[in-house]
Amino acid sequence: MTGFDLSAILSDPDYVQMLLHGIEMTFVIFFGSWMLAMTLAFTLLGIRFSPFRFGDRFVAAYVSYHRNVPTLVQLMLWYFGIFTLLPDWLTSWLVEHNAETIFAVVGLGLCQAAYFSEDLRSGLRSVSPGQMEAAKALGLKRGFVLQHIVLPQALRYVIPGIVNSFISLFKDTSLVSIVALFDLLGSLRASFSDPNWSTPTTAFTGFAFAGMIYFVFCFGMSRYSLF
Repeated sequence: MTGFDLSAILSDPDYVQMLLHGIEMTFVIFFGSWMLAMTLAFTLLGIRFSPFRFGDRFVAAYVSYHRNVPTLVQLMLWYFGIFTLLPDWLTSWLVEHNAETIFAVVGLGLCQAAYFSEDLRSGLRSVSPGQMEAAKALGLKRGFVLQHIVLPQALRYVIPGIVNSFISLFKDTSLVSIVALFDLLGSLRASFSDPNWSTPTTAFTGFAFAGMIYFVFCFGMSRYSLF
């Protein structure tokens, strides 16, 4: 068996099942962390645009931390650090409910929220301040103006950055294999411990196949950032 031999992967039902489980876990972590990141990003954005100066400083510190500390370090801090500081009853509950997945979603979601919030903030700042002033002169409420006037215009500026962060989050899901989570990359690494699958050619084929899956999804999503 030489070169890229995809049949070596697809001909083994157990191997295919392992890969499918890994792909499923990748998307579970991705969508879970994306929902957390977007929810938190809008919350951070609201705090930053509030009249309280402390809120702006808090969000600035939050963003600075998550943008300057590697994502892998943050994941390891959650799983190997914070996990050991939790009370026993919470630790037991997490172990029973797949602690690795929960910490992966939380770690990636909190980290990516910093990028999403900055993307949203840059989009809002791209709208002329004069429109807000004109709306205030007409007696419109701030929330109404943001929802119906500012946000629709900011959306076209936000989409490219959000899509890029979206893609970055999907690729970062591969980092969760470091905490023994069987996502797509983790499943491949585990399979290579089997003597029947640990040849260099099969390793090349497996990782090349994983790269194709990541590429197809990310390339498809990148098309939306061009509009």
